Amino acid sequence: MSVLIAIPARYASTRYPGKPLVPLTGAGGESKTLIQRSWEAAMAVSGVDHVVVATDDDRIREASEAFGAEVVMTSENCANGTERCSEAFEKLGRDFDVIVNLQGDAPLTPAWFVEDLVAGLRADPTAEVATPVLRCDGATLNAFLADRRAGRVGGTTAVFGAGSKAMYFSKEVIPFTGKQFDNEDPTPVFHHVGVYAYRPGALLAYPTWPTGQLEQLEGLEQLRFMERERPVLCVEVEARGRQFWELNNPEDVPRIEAMMRDMSLA
Repeated sequence: MSVLIAIPARYASTRYPGKPLVPLTGAGGESKTLIQRSWEAAMAVSGVDHVVVATDDDRIREASEAFGAEVVMTSENCANGTERCSEAFEKLGRDFDVIVNLQGDAPLTPAWFVEDLVAGLRADPTAEVATPVLRCDGATLNAFLADRRAGRVGGTTAVFGAGSKAMYFSKEVIPFTGKQFDNEDPTPVFHHVGVYAYRPGALLAYPTWPTGQLEQLEGLEQLRFMERERPVLCVEVEARGRQFWELNNPEDVPRIEAMMRDMSLA
């Protein structure tokens, strides 16, 4: 099966304008933009046939081409990364069996998260979309709760049922636990990792569907599939000692840089 990774990136982020061009300094002291680090994360994934950056902004295009990325220019009217990936897939005019949306705000995404995700979608013919979930330890759960108490929208959580089919995704912390966990304790809360793998038919249909109420309320693009009763497969992935966090707010920059130093990531 042929695999495309598209990295959707837009400059006009509501919460963090210019986010793809924010510099992140690694353990070796080298500074690279968020979009370059996301590109390098995509290039580290095995079994991938093609990688592109999908954007509507010339500043991101120029920065991406400067470090060697292929760029597909998309409409500024794309409502989210899934719509942008759909348009980029169409513009490429090539057949791929799986299209991966590796969002440009997750530079710490390990290669095996994406590899396991693609394998999970391939193994389940009933799933049209798949996304990784990572069981939170106590430290991650406490960081989520601290963000919410401070009025920040941090990571997204997921709940799923039989067959690992998603039941809901939320920017609130779900399920409610009502107890404290030590930093190393496993918890019943799953962090939704911002990566998706789509079958072509579902991805091309997505922009033709109206935005539903849940997607509008939560601001989570994957809920459009669920509101259309399209099954979303949650693929549990293992951290293998790696720390993971997405860049959602300016406050996340020092947190991610500290993680990169801890993991000796240049």
